Amino acid sequence: MADKNKDTVDLEMDDKDIQVDNHAQTEDGNDEATQAEDTNEAETQDDGDTEETVQDPLEAAQEQIAALKDQLLRTAAEFDNYKKRTIKEKMELIQNGGAKAVAAILPILDDFERAVADKSEDAAAIKEGTKVIFNKFVKTLESLGVKQIDTEDQDFNTDYHEAVAMVPGVDDDKKGRVIDCVQTGYIMNDKVIRHAKVAVGQ
Repeated sequence: MADKNKDTVDLEMDDKDIQVDNHAQTEDGNDEATQAEDTNEAETQDDGDTEETVQDPLEAAQEQIAALKDQLLRTAAEFDNYKKRTIKEKMELIQNGGAKAVAAILPILDDFERAVADKSEDAAAIKEGTKVIFNKFVKTLESLGVKQIDTEDQDFNTDYHEAVAMVPGVDDDKKGRVIDCVQTGYIMNDKVIRHAKVAVGQ
């Protein structure tokens, strides 16, 4: 009987040991699960930090691109305004220059009107009056930067002269030189506005 009770006590002790072991294993499992969750959370947080780190330079680049686009648009608009302003100023200069030239010539037109209205039959007086008006006109053109191209005793120069006739049988010192001016040429501010038409020795 005593042995039987002893066996019962031993079984109960064994059951308690098993329960204790199971409890310990359960706690160990819970600890491992908790550690795994902490590890996953840490990895997730690290991934989030890494993603934020990647996004920051991207956002900065996008902001820089937007700023450059805005600057480009502003520069293009300023350049367009500059072109329009320059064209307008050139047109004003041309118009003002034309008005200045016309204003300078009007007094000569007045002289011609008076000459036409003159009833004098004195040919010498008419010729003298015409010469005065001509000289006045030449001086007016010079004041506007217009000058006659010199052709007298000049070498033929295609920059200023246009040969309309060749004169053969001239002396050697006349060959290749202007013999006669058929039509006067003019330059304005060192730019040819009409070539002088000349006859050239051959």
